[in-house]
Amino acid sequence: MRFSGKTAIVTGSGGGIGLAYAKALHAEGANTVIAELDPVSGRAAADGLGDRALFIETDVGDPGSTDVMAATVKAAFGGIDHLVNNAAIFGDMKLSGLTQVDYDYLDRFMKVNLMGALHCTRSVMGSMAEGGGGSIVNQSSTAAWMGIAGFYGLAKSGINYLTASLAHELAHLNIRINAIAPGPTDTEALARQVPAEFQDPIVQSLAIKRLGTPGDHVGPVLFLLSDDAAWMTGHVVAVDGGQITRP
Repeated sequence: MRFSGKTAIVTGSGGGIGLAYAKALHAEGANTVIAELDPVSGRAAADGLGDRALFIETDVGDPGSTDVMAATVKAAFGGIDHLVNNAAIFGDMKLSGLTQVDYDYLDRFMKVNLMGALHCTRSVMGSMAEGGGGSIVNQSSTAAWMGIAGFYGLAKSGINYLTASLAHELAHLNIRINAIAPGPTDTEALARQVPAEFQDPIVQSLAIKRLGTPGDHVGPVLFLLSDDAAWMTGHVVAVDGGQITRP
């Protein structure tokens, strides 16, 4: 029960990996906030958790929406201790190169997939500081280190830089910020992006030859959020079955 009495926000947690994070935090005692754009999946997730769970309809691409989210959480639970910046456009992401993608789509994509983490961090940092500090985990991706990942990889590379930069900016407030970089993970979103016939070559390229599961990412995220990682900040941890190996 590492998070008993604490309050944690998980963005984009109406399903997939984000929901796995929310369930695990709730199971370890946290007041758990489902900050989700889709009201149907968001309410269902919070209802499934039961007591100590709250759904807040949130558009992370809009700083006004994330400010409302933070104020609502503080009013409901008295403060904010932990944040997981998981929300992203992925499952229904358009496939296009950087030289062909529509600029309006790219602008919205980057507002959510990159700036969303900054919006949420800026919205919660005051409450975290008032409570003596807190911890944040950003959701990156191994795509950040793969030159073939287009604007998705561009956003995730930005997440890595954002993590390192904010680690220094927020340390004086006793706020730690790290990131994890999931590899290919067996979710509905991946299935929509990568047809089944293309998944096996990806698996064969991994050191551990299977797709990841949402549960594979839960342990690392809870570790980084918890006091077990009290002297870690500014790091990006790859959880990827050995997809990216850097000596």
